[in-house]
Amino acid sequence: MALDDGHVTAVPGLSRTAQLKALGNGVVPPQAVAALRLLLSRSEPPVWGRAAA
Repeated sequence: MALDDGHVTAVPGLSRTAQLKALGNGVVPPQAVAALRLLLSRSEPPVWGRAAA
């Protein structure tokens, strides 16, 4: 999932069920990067980056 070892499993007091739930509801970093790139490729340049008309 591209997370450091122990990112979820080394949390004290977190049951195995809670660990799986946390991972199941989360977004892994490569998935987040892909989503942001897709959104940015479809967006217009910011207003402060446009030439004045």
